[in-house]
Amino acid sequence: MSTPDATLSESLNKEPSALDHEKNDEVVPELASTRPAINYLQGLRLWVVAVAQALMLFITVLEVPVVSTALIPIVDELGEFYNVNWIVNGYLLGYVAVMVVFPKFSDIFGRKPVFLLSIMLFLIFSAACSAAQTMTQLIIFRALQGLGGGGSYSMGMVLVTEPVPRKDYPKYMSLLSIVTCLGLLLGPIIGGAIAAHTTWRWIFIINVPVAVVGLLCAAVSMPRDFPFQGRSGRPAVIKQLISRSTWGRVDILGTIIFIFAVLSFTAGFMGAGADFPWRSPYVITLLVLSGVFWITLLAWERYTTRKNGRREPILPWRFFTNQTIAAILLGCALVGGPFFVTILLLPQKFQLVNELSGLDAGVRLIPFTLASPVGTGLAAMVAGKFAIPPVWLILFGSLLQAAGFAILGTLPSTLSIPSRVYGAEILAGFAVAMGAAGQLRMMGGAVAVAIATSVFNGYTKPRLLSILGTSDTTYLLQLLATISPEDQDETRLALAAGYNQQMWVLCAFGAAQFPVALWLWRKKQIVL
Repeated sequence: MSTPDATLSESLNKEPSALDHEKNDEVVPELASTRPAINYLQGLRLWVVAVAQALMLFITVLEVPVVSTALIPIVDELGEFYNVNWIVNGYLLGYVAVMVVFPKFSDIFGRKPVFLLSIMLFLIFSAACSAAQTMTQLIIFRALQGLGGGGSYSMGMVLVTEPVPRKDYPKYMSLLSIVTCLGLLLGPIIGGAIAAHTTWRWIFIINVPVAVVGLLCAAVSMPRDFPFQGRSGRPAVIKQLISRSTWGRVDILGTIIFIFAVLSFTAGFMGAGADFPWRSPYVITLLVLSGVFWITLLAWERYTTRKNGRREPILPWRFFTNQTIAAILLGCALVGGPFFVTILLLPQKFQLVNELSGLDAGVRLIPFTLASPVGTGLAAMVAGKFAIPPVWLILFGSLLQAAGFAILGTLPSTLSIPSRVYGAEILAGFAVAMGAAGQLRMMGGAVAVAIATSVFNGYTKPRLLSILGTSDTTYLLQLLATISPEDQDETRLALAAGYNQQMWVLCAFGAAQFPVALWLWRKKQIVL
């Protein structure tokens, strides 16, 4: 059991959050006199910081669904149909690369400079995406935009508990939660409307003025050393940047290994069935390398954690040895897969198979995007009011999720939209919300997109070759315009069957959450 002296030592050797300080003060009152008081924001300054947080949370959450309904117009102009999902996966991978690192950087260099850096990255590469002339350029810029998006979102969430005292958390957090829900709900509609009435490039252009306002709000209203402004003895940011002891706290090697582990896995699956056969050296090498990277990451994080030095591991070893934490993290990844893949794939299917506009496709995704935040709120309310252990909700949600995607996977391959697709969207969206949530959803999304893309490519490519007489589907939409109506219908039916195959991948992700949730099982269940 830790003593007050031990707790005090830990407090002085790291940069804790405001929430950590409030908790420590309750447990060990002596801590309150060992450091300056936390200066919470008030009045206009608080509201301006809140606006900066809200804008960046909204625009970065919006970024995946807003692009999903514009992918077909992008392919129509830039080509490379079978690489289209890299537009989303590139963003997710960039996001994953910094979702753990940037908050740690903010502990060292301060919240404000890291938040401003994140916004600037998002702003600059949003503009670059709008100017992309090839699919390769767009994918690269999207990955770099993801660095800014992941940093802005993770910093926005870190800052949720710091501008106000704990008694004001519910009101403050509820306002920001509404903003993120609106981003998910409005994203497909905004993207579809833009794609239907103007160029897809405006999807990225609109990020620029929003990010500029967020940047200015954060720059003028956030104190330099927030939330510990006024504390003496803190070195300047420039001195910290060139300090060896500063960088000694950052797990740079662990971060690099983590990025390469995810990237090699997703690149292998994204290429399989499209540009390379499954048995090709390219695919096999990447998947083997991914396994090596994951094993190396585990060994390095174990070594870093047990060394107990100044370096702070990105994934502490207790995450893997603690059954509850491991189950929650794996559950986060499994939930992220179905969520992001559904937002990515259904609009594509509605546009390619059912020949809907981007706006119509976005509207038809509303049952899923609306059910997700509603399910989150309802699950929390039910768990609290009826004292239902969360593990029961997670188990029930995994079964509903598997059922919803099974329905989507067994839809008939027709050129019309069966009405039951909307019921399946509601069921799947509601169930996704009942699972574990967290930033690892992004990593799970990137992995699931890669696997689902591989399944789609492997199923549709030989069938399209048989129908179209060519394997060159770079400009698929333009190619469809040159063939007979009968071949067009047959092509769209083959694509519809391919999208159904992907739903079975999501069904498997949902079913896998059930045994993972059982790891959370206790004789005496935790009740919220």
